[in-house]
Amino acid sequence: MVARIIDGKVVSAHVKARVKKAVGELKESGIQPCLATVLIGEDPASATYVGSKQSDAKEVGIATRDHRLAATFKQDELVELVQLLNKDHEVHGILVQLPLPKQINELEIMAALSPLKDVDGLTPYNSGMLQSGMGLLKPCTPSGIMELLDYYKIDVASMDAVIVNRSNLVGKPLALLLLEEDATVTICHSKTRGLNEKLRNADLVVTAVGNRQRFTLNADMIKEGSIIIDVGTSRHDGKLAGDADFESVKQKASWVTPVPGGVGLMTRAMLLKNTVTAASIAKEMSK
Repeated sequence: MVARIIDGKVVSAHVKARVKKAVGELKESGIQPCLATVLIGEDPASATYVGSKQSDAKEVGIATRDHRLAATFKQDELVELVQLLNKDHEVHGILVQLPLPKQINELEIMAALSPLKDVDGLTPYNSGMLQSGMGLLKPCTPSGIMELLDYYKIDVASMDAVIVNRSNLVGKPLALLLLEEDATVTICHSKTRGLNEKLRNADLVVTAVGNRQRFTLNADMIKEGSIIIDVGTSRHDGKLAGDADFESVKQKASWVTPVPGGVGLMTRAMLLKNTVTAASIAKEMSK
């Protein structure tokens, strides 16, 4: 068996086309969807991420506002900026690039964001709505994974799914989304006992460790015909790679996502979708 590729390029292009159409319809009704980005400090990776998100937005017709702040920016100053953006009717989505500097309390900033403009889906309110099965603005990576599975008509109902990640960004929200689709979900992490046994019994494996020295998923760790969603990114042998030993895993799995070209592109596409959703919500509330 050689696994079929779950192609993030194809699916993200499909999402972007839908978003571009929705942006056009909103513009016709007098609304210009707008995404405000906030970056504190000069971390090269974060700057690259923000730049790519702004480029994506421009591609589909979403306006952007770029706020680049010094690494010394204070907690109260950031709260004040967020509150100003919350009140700005021309801004529909707010993205505060994570991680934040040590002097800033991330939870407090997330709590200060308007849930209606929280395009990362990380505010306490949106996290609670997701847990209740009523989420509108959902975390981008988990919702991107669900979009991939849906596009390729991979039905996860009754599957045993193992997620190797317990973060608020990926593992926890993805578990909730998979449960909504009737999968049976196990979340694993660095303290999990018998990890390899759990992986070998899984129909669906989602790995998001991002450190090949600590964890590498290979063919011996999965069962024949399983589905592998690789979220991890790190440098391996001088190249960008995921958690999975791709050449090994693809000989045993039925479906697999590549890195690059898989989940990462979907994360960016779902941010655009969330921005348009936020603009549509604002339109309805203004009636």
